[in-house]
Amino acid sequence: MRDAVIVDAVRTPIGKRNGSLAGIHPGDLTAKVLTALAERNGFDPATVDDVVWGCVSQVGDQAGSIGRVGVLAAGWPESVPATVVDRRCGSAQQAVHFAAAGVIAGHYDVAIAGGVESMSRVPMGSARAGGEPYPPSVLDRYGVDGFNQGIGAEMVARKWGMSRTQVDDYSARSHERTAAAIDAGAFDDQLVKMDELTVDEGLRRGTTMEKLGGLKTAFDENGVITAGNSSQISDGAAGLLITTGDYAKQQGWTPLARIHTAVLAADDPVIMLTGPIPATQKALDRSGLSISDIGAFEVNEAFAPVPLAWQAEMSADDDVLNPLGGAIAVGHPLGGSGAILMTRLVHHMRDHNIRYGLQTMCEAGGMANATILELVA
Repeated sequence: MRDAVIVDAVRTPIGKRNGSLAGIHPGDLTAKVLTALAERNGFDPATVDDVVWGCVSQVGDQAGSIGRVGVLAAGWPESVPATVVDRRCGSAQQAVHFAAAGVIAGHYDVAIAGGVESMSRVPMGSARAGGEPYPPSVLDRYGVDGFNQGIGAEMVARKWGMSRTQVDDYSARSHERTAAAIDAGAFDDQLVKMDELTVDEGLRRGTTMEKLGGLKTAFDENGVITAGNSSQISDGAAGLLITTGDYAKQQGWTPLARIHTAVLAADDPVIMLTGPIPATQKALDRSGLSISDIGAFEVNEAFAPVPLAWQAEMSADDDVLNPLGGAIAVGHPLGGSGAILMTRLVHHMRDHNIRYGLQTMCEAGGMANATILELVA
């Protein structure tokens, strides 16, 4: 029986908006990740059956089938194909699901899954180009003029009774944990070496509740959501080398983890951000595991209420929820975040001998991916 294993996972440091990575074309960010994977693992790029690459705003600098552009920018053989996936914020996580499914089905022996987003060069919302993505049939169904994730985050906060203090406290924790992880060298082995940037750029050391409390709310003057308790707009890319356990053995590779369970779920598109809750439950049900079996959770910090609501429903221990901080501290390059989180997760599992890890993230339209990884002993 074929399986799907992660042999290696790498990422660029995450650059802040208009920061150190803004001058790099997203095709070249992709190429840096692909090149690093080949160099670290000694494979011939010609053996790669497909590059499955996440990207949300596929316009402008990201319009030309950015996965294929990255293959060419890396100097890989023209025989290496690529495709681009858009499941909104979960695009790169979905790329992993597709690559794993292809490996298990026998369509691939070797696949690279990951994603990229340069939000400095291709601002969020660029793909709309003056159009309206929602027809009256959808808007009328929900009685809305449109869908807004920030308003959704406010709805989550109200539904779960979250105070401004609670969401700001969580946000300060994200910075604290990220700073501790950086100082401990937790990310060193996963980062692509770059002249432009050597460490995640968005971290604001010394973030305090007092500083966060002084920020104005962004979507509702009586609400709780501010720039300080939301994910940062940023640039970055990540990729994972995926194959079967047998093929890895043939190549002399020692896998990091096996892709144990991969599921999808969807929920109310107006509140939008609650999908990780049913997705996690579905993954646990399908895997036969319980919350207590999972030693680390990556729940994307799109807004602080997202992991807080998830935690309230799933009763996960605080010390295993986003133990390295998250997107509030370092940013959320939309199409790359799924692979960035999985890179962080799989290396954390290896470094701390954690058998099972679970990753989930909210996505526009109320959708969510959930993936359970199992450490390969």
